[in-house]
Amino acid sequence: MEKDAKIYVAGHRGLVGSAIVRKLKEQGYKNIITKSRQELDLTQQGKVFEFFQKEKPQYVILAAAKVGGIHANSTYPAQFIYENLAIQTNVIHAAYLYGTEKLLFFGSACSYPRECPQPMKEEYLLSGALEPTNEPYAVAKIAGIKMCEAYNRQYGTNFICAVPTNVYGPNDNFDPENSHVIPALIRKFHESKTKRQKDVKIWGSGTPLREFLYVDDLADACLFLMHQYNESGIINVGTGKSMSIKELASIIKEVTGYDGGIVFETSKPDGAPKKELDVSRLKSMGWQAKTPLAEGISKTYEWYRTNFGEHESR
Repeated sequence: MEKDAKIYVAGHRGLVGSAIVRKLKEQGYKNIITKSRQELDLTQQGKVFEFFQKEKPQYVILAAAKVGGIHANSTYPAQFIYENLAIQTNVIHAAYLYGTEKLLFFGSACSYPRECPQPMKEEYLLSGALEPTNEPYAVAKIAGIKMCEAYNRQYGTNFICAVPTNVYGPNDNFDPENSHVIPALIRKFHESKTKRQKDVKIWGSGTPLREFLYVDDLADACLFLMHQYNESGIINVGTGKSMSIKELASIIKEVTGYDGGIVFETSKPDGAPKKELDVSRLKSMGWQAKTPLAEGISKTYEWYRTNFGEHESR
């Protein structure tokens, strides 16, 4: 991408989109287009087409999506499948219609089968049944991946698909009901600390294994792929290392300075038993994640305290 190229980042206020905008600015890109949801509702096809016809972005990074953890996916399955299908269908088709040179779409690690061999290789997509708790979201993401592949095949477009692992960092969603595991636990431990509660309750058994990627590392990988990757198939983006939710909770407990206990609510769902990406393909191209988990969580906690956290009791 040329430094003066017109780049549209959809979802620039979210976790991933905001990190991509930061990274683009760090690297000297100045012609970045962003629109808030109030300015442009991506679920409205006519509005999206008008925007693309007017702006004609050369490059599109589609970071806009409806996302959430197990509770949100279980509670709002219709919204997850409808909104994601609408957003990606409108943006991908508009990018084709109005001559976008390259588009980056984000799949999701939850699009791999529930009982997928570990670590998960790109070719394992659609090789088995999905995890029921997030199936509507996963189906939408698979549809977006296959849409990009179909447009490349039929129209000769250059629409690439990255599949990131669990992403966390500044600008994450810390809603107590609808957030992913790291922001949810940061909030729980922080609030339990400030209120001097004796323990923190965590959904599930604590045994599922998950992989976590700091969002600034993902943004760096995205720019790397926009320069280096032009294939139709998906490519995994992660650390290639997983840990149990119990181990994760211990790290967050230490980072937040909470000194109480941890109670795992085993009656609550765990989700898939293990999710770890095989990132050998991306690593062989010359990219790998740089931020250690404890460091990334510390940065995320500081951002949370600055923006949302109550003042600590002294």
